[in-house]
Amino acid sequence: MAGNSFGKALVLTSFGESHGIAVGGVLDGYPSGIPVDLDFIQSELARRRPGQAFYASARDENDTLEILSGLYQGKTTGAPIAFLVRNQDQRPADYDHLGDLYRPSHGDFTWQQKYGFRDPRGGGRTSARETLVRVAAGAFAKIFLGTHGVGIRARVTRIGEFQVAAPSAEVLSAQPRDHKVASGLDDPALLAYLEELKTSGDTTGGVISCSITGVPAGLGEPVFDKLQADLAKAMLSINAVKGFEYGSGFGGAAMKGSEHNDIFWNDNGTIRTRTNYSGGIQGGISNGEEIIFHVAFKPVSTLMTDQETVTTAGEPAIVQGRGRHDVCVVPRALPVVEAMAALVLADHLLRAG
Repeated sequence: MAGNSFGKALVLTSFGESHGIAVGGVLDGYPSGIPVDLDFIQSELARRRPGQAFYASARDENDTLEILSGLYQGKTTGAPIAFLVRNQDQRPADYDHLGDLYRPSHGDFTWQQKYGFRDPRGGGRTSARETLVRVAAGAFAKIFLGTHGVGIRARVTRIGEFQVAAPSAEVLSAQPRDHKVASGLDDPALLAYLEELKTSGDTTGGVISCSITGVPAGLGEPVFDKLQADLAKAMLSINAVKGFEYGSGFGGAAMKGSEHNDIFWNDNGTIRTRTNYSGGIQGGISNGEEIIFHVAFKPVSTLMTDQETVTTAGEPAIVQGRGRHDVCVVPRALPVVEAMAALVLADHLLRAG
């Protein structure tokens, strides 16, 4: 099965299934001599860990990272960094009833058509459990980017019909990794909406916006390896993502060119733009301004209500609503979006030499 590796100069290969022994990855091309804060990496994994709120999956995993190779005396050696996280709360029997059913809007049918055989235990490789590997690798990428002054921060801007206001700079400074603050889930009306969805067995989607600062001008390649194209691929590879836009995005289609063009000016010897409708990328290459993009997530496909479907033989059937799943995956996806952005930026920074 192809498609398990991502990147060119910095290559992540992931492995493992949702209810298998472990999930993990190999990160190849990482520079040597970089001090690694394992506590930071573990804290990133904690941001996406299930079981932390009523609207998240109740799966009980501590997600403890094990480094198998690539580190010595706290620094990277330049060898492939291999790591894994063991699945502790495996419940494969919870999926026995799905062996011959196709769940609506899941990958069951398409996987069966492509490979002729599938792992029904939580979706196997199509499970969002796989994103843990991305977060771990992305944390390594963040550490590398930090040595170059590049910072990445994502926040929730919409959940269902609720627009989520940006936290104040003071709040972010005081609690940069607070789950509720970063996700906007300290709004009583929004929490009540999620509680209602959980009670009724339904789900919702949302939007995550991401800001990347400190990016030097010149990252990205023209034509097929444009920086925004690689960011788009990275984001669209995340489970449940249905849309990507950067800069002015689809809103730019309603603007005039005279309104949309980012005018250059000399800021004490640094060439900058007065506006940033380009989202920090022009001609597929970073221009030194803040990179801004938005990612849309669909509602979680697993509902806690019965749904009509068909069997693998094409017979009408009912999928029973049961299991441990998120009401809304968006809050737990924040570190996943940041991780994939970090992997893209680190890859292009290494390619630029």
